Amino acid sequence: MKNFTPLSLKFIPLFIFIVSISLTSCKKDETDTTISYLRVINASPSLATYNTYFNGTLLNSAALPFAGSVSYSSYTPGSYPLKFTTASSAESLLTKNITLGVNTYYSTYLINKPAALDIYTISDDLSITATDKAYVRFINLSPDAPALDLAKTSSTSSLATNKVYKAASTFTTVDAGTYTLDAKENSTGTVKATSASTTFLAGYHYDVICGGLVTPANDTERPLSLQVILIK
Repeated sequence: MKNFTPLSLKFIPLFIFIVSISLTSCKKDETDTTISYLRVINASPSLATYNTYFNGTLLNSAALPFAGSVSYSSYTPGSYPLKFTTASSAESLLTKNITLGVNTYYSTYLINKPAALDIYTISDDLSITATDKAYVRFINLSPDAPALDLAKTSSTSSLATNKVYKAASTFTTVDAGTYTLDAKENSTGTVKATSASTTFLAGYHYDVICGGLVTPANDTERPLSLQVILIK
């Protein structure tokens, strides 16, 4: 009877080495996956509500009203179509491509009047430098508003300054707590809009959007207002 054990043992190390390389390669492929994130907010200054489709998939469970938002969803980086429709139709009112970079968070805002809809997209730095602070970003999305500043009500110092239409500040820290904010005309200091009383929680990020219109043309257009939206 022949004994093949020495020959079998001779090839075992090679077999283990090949299996090890294969497993290592598979693990590397799995951990190299990159992801991007997108949220969508309706800032069009009207009474209309909208459905939002990203790459053909409906994002919202109910049509978005003014200041309504869709939370972050994750996607593979690349370019995708973003479509807005009415609540009762799948026909596009506006379709534009959004390009998502690697490992980046994005916010896209539907802006302007229904006859001239457009989008405004910015990247979101959600880093936290102080765990006892909240983080606020001011965005002017009112088509007919002047350059605006943002400040806590009755405060003489500003959280953001001189933001024209389609301009956003970086995130700035504010003390956690409950208070209101004012949007002030940069050139005169006149308060143009005041937010509702809002509780700002430590460690969270917020959009403060000045939207609506300084001069609405009719009852279907929203007057200027200051909206605070938790970013999530």
